[in-house]
Amino acid sequence: MASFPHIFVGIGNNGGKVVQNIDIEGTPKIVINPTYYLLGKASFRQNLKNLFWNVPDDAILWFILENKPINIEIMQVILEYVPRKPPKLAYVLTPQKELVNEEKPQWAEEFDTVFYDSLWEFLDEYTSSSLGSAFQMAAKNIGLMFTRLYYYLENQMLVNVDYADFFNMIKGNNVGILRLLRKVDFDWHWGIWDRGLVNILVGEKVPLSYAHKILSTFQGLLKEKDIIWGIKMEEGLEEQVEILSLLVKRW
Repeated sequence: MASFPHIFVGIGNNGGKVVQNIDIEGTPKIVINPTYYLLGKASFRQNLKNLFWNVPDDAILWFILENKPINIEIMQVILEYVPRKPPKLAYVLTPQKELVNEEKPQWAEEFDTVFYDSLWEFLDEYTSSSLGSAFQMAAKNIGLMFTRLYYYLENQMLVNVDYADFFNMIKGNNVGILRLLRKVDFDWHWGIWDRGLVNILVGEKVPLSYAHKILSTFQGLLKEKDIIWGIKMEEGLEEQVEILSLLVKRW
């Protein structure tokens, strides 16, 4: 089974926090502070060129950032120096804004898929608290999500899902979501997506019937769509359920 190196680039404070919460041994994790870019663009550009010009063709390059003009600008500068072949994926933090409902931004043309996160899970939990608290919790959860996604891909995910399925889903200049969930809010607009992977891990003490109930609900929402499913029992989860959903559609 082929393995592909992942490179994670966190731009800005919150993008950097997500990258710092990714726990994958030996995987390059780059955090970029926009302040240094603003203080000296010419020298910073040269540093970026030195860092990114020789990214391997088989690498998977992830950009993680909050949807701010300066972060987007830095990302576009980096893309000037990255070789054309490596798959490029963005994960954009968009508080209270559903990117799928927006017109495709020009910078999105450079990406195989732009995943976005409106932080709806975390903002619901912190309605009486600050946006900063929501970002802090999101950084931990999203970092764990990337850690788990890498684990799934390197271990053929669940049953028969592998990198080939992953590449099949992300190719095509898409917009998408990528979620690691312990429970699913089925009132959310899951049914707007066209293609994706939905994988469910259950602990030893969770009845498989519960996992099948989750899966059948997804099937009802996403019927007649191109979705690859997987369910597996995982030692160590005990009474927990873990759902990884990667869903995409064309802009």
